[in-house]
Amino acid sequence: MSPLARWCHRHRLAVVLAWVGLLIALGGAVGAAGSSFGNSPLSQDTDSARATALLQKGASSAAGKSGRVVWQVSDGKVTDGSAERAMSGALKRIADAPGVASVTDPYTPAGRAQLSEDGRTAYATVAFDDGVDDARIDHVKNLATAPESGSLHIALNGQAFTVNPEPNAVADAMGIVLAFIVLLFVFRAVWVAALPIITAVAGVGTSAVTVMLLSHVITLSDTTLTLGSLIGLGVGIDYALFIVNRHRGNLTAGMSVAESVAKSLNTSGRAVVFAGLTVVVALLGMLTLNVGIINGMAIGAAITVVLTVLAAITLLPALLSLIGTRILGRAGRRVRAGHGGVPAGGTGLWGRWAERVQARPKVLGLVGLVVLAALALPTLSLRLGASDDGNLPASSTNRQAYDMIADGFGPGFNGPLLLAVQAPTAADKAAQAELVTALERVDGVAGVGAAPMKEGQTVGVVSVVPTTSPQSEATSDLIHHLRDDVIPEAERGTSMKVYVGGVTASNDDFASVLMGKLPVFVLVIAVLGFLLLTVAFRSLLIPAVGALLNILSIGVAFGAIVVVFQYGFGAGLLGLGAAGPIESFVPILVVGIMFGLSMDYQVFLVSRMREEWAHTGDSRRAVRVGQAETGKVIAVAAAIMVCVFGSFVFGGMRVISEFGVSLAVAVALDALLIRMVVVPALMHLCGRANWWLPRRLDRALPRVSVEGPVQEPARPARAVREPETAGFHGG
Repeated sequence: MSPLARWCHRHRLAVVLAWVGLLIALGGAVGAAGSSFGNSPLSQDTDSARATALLQKGASSAAGKSGRVVWQVSDGKVTDGSAERAMSGALKRIADAPGVASVTDPYTPAGRAQLSEDGRTAYATVAFDDGVDDARIDHVKNLATAPESGSLHIALNGQAFTVNPEPNAVADAMGIVLAFIVLLFVFRAVWVAALPIITAVAGVGTSAVTVMLLSHVITLSDTTLTLGSLIGLGVGIDYALFIVNRHRGNLTAGMSVAESVAKSLNTSGRAVVFAGLTVVVALLGMLTLNVGIINGMAIGAAITVVLTVLAAITLLPALLSLIGTRILGRAGRRVRAGHGGVPAGGTGLWGRWAERVQARPKVLGLVGLVVLAALALPTLSLRLGASDDGNLPASSTNRQAYDMIADGFGPGFNGPLLLAVQAPTAADKAAQAELVTALERVDGVAGVGAAPMKEGQTVGVVSVVPTTSPQSEATSDLIHHLRDDVIPEAERGTSMKVYVGGVTASNDDFASVLMGKLPVFVLVIAVLGFLLLTVAFRSLLIPAVGALLNILSIGVAFGAIVVVFQYGFGAGLLGLGAAGPIESFVPILVVGIMFGLSMDYQVFLVSRMREEWAHTGDSRRAVRVGQAETGKVIAVAAAIMVCVFGSFVFGGMRVISEFGVSLAVAVALDALLIRMVVVPALMHLCGRANWWLPRRLDRALPRVSVEGPVQEPARPARAVREPETAGFHGG
């Protein structure tokens, strides 16, 4: 890394201008080409996916997007003259609009069921042609809402009319502002506060326009940019901070700027590259799940991390060279003039805390583990699913339509199930009629409707309305009951095939698929972490402890979102809507992200311990010094991540809020409790066994120096007399 640092130092102005030019060029390309975000199918091998494929093949109008126009009167009934005339005219214009396949009008005999019993609420279902564009849907929205008046309220919902909340730019910027304040308060130097943020913003900005261009090549979700910013700002500021902190220490010790930049990049810069690679590997490991929407998010986030690391090891050294000794501030430059230094082992708050952990490792380690286990306990009740319009802000038209439907017809009308019925023979068509009758008697079913088949049509559509909301666990139970009991009974003795589809069933299937893969993915991530740390630190015990603690850290993240979003504690105060299931793909992404972030802190902490161990051969001293000298920067880095992640909680998007809550809570506890209490406590208890590796395995593993070239551990007399196996010190 030293040659790269020296090159960036010599060509510092050119490096800065190159980054500016790259950002401008990519921004110009995006301005010309735009972006093409979209959502891939949730799953391709489920009952709901087969239902969708069958509907697309044999009943195209049911396979396209559909939405609801819902209206409610404040006085009287929707069948009163003025209300009926206004809405009938609007529905006729909608039926004639391009891209509309059909409109089910409640003012016709076929749509009478779409009038509420009290007569105050009605809805019309608008089915669009498969592949209809957004412009035609927007035209229908305008036609539908045109009759709105003081006594007639109109709202829209359904798949076609769903409007996702826009990200809150103010809330996102607040995380950066808070990070700047934290850095300025701790280091009392403007450049120390500014440089990590400049570096992170450069990396995230470049990655954002890159991802927008990439959306033309692969399918990327519309939340990819926000998720990438969330991760990129957090890790980007932290990575730059670790390098800046090392650089300040080198300058204070009397090094020249050029020498310090080279030394910092060859030590902390190596750790940053290794830590960044672990995050990228964890994110790209999600590709093994082969789920389209997760693949896109993982690729987008991985690109963001790669570019933030690249900014940290190229742009940051150039900026440090341009600024020179001003990075120290006035007080730091006075210390440098006197060639003052920081005593080995660290001083101040973190040095005293490291000594306390060394003195009482059993008690502190046990207390830390108990607290973490308690916080992770809610994970056992984790329920995956999908939020619905009931979780949107009350001002949203989707939420208003949802509430009106639930009030007038029942909550299940917001998430009907679509049964695709393959009935090629007359006997099968008769069996379909019997199935409809059987469905009407099923507990949990509020209503059943079957569209009549046209001449020669072999695919029918049956709509089943549950008595419970789309996100309810009872609705999920109903889906499984239909598939396992009701439908097989109706199919017996016939060639009829029935598949349960629709948005609600698709979300339920997606949740089931991911829930089945989640334990295996966590295990794979733990094994991967063990292997990476074994190579990095030439140890078996440290990776084993790290892998187990990483799982515990992920459990804390899950526990946080279960308490807030599934149990609903504090969700209302944060403006996050009602309690409901956790979005299906959130835990998978949290596993990958938290694995990478946990590895980051483990690498920065243990690499400094390893460096001290290599110089002294004293395990107790190595653990204490490593903790003391990295405690402050890890705590500040965690505080920055909490600020960044926490700001995304208020961004207006429930999915991103789930990421924000889980990652903010988990990072805080991972850095302050796991890395600053549990890990050093366990390492003090294990003594020199921390650094043990069988000779054959040592020879077989590749050599990777995380903190730069080091010598083999020294063997002072006192170190040789220490036991070779785990020792227990303090208590």
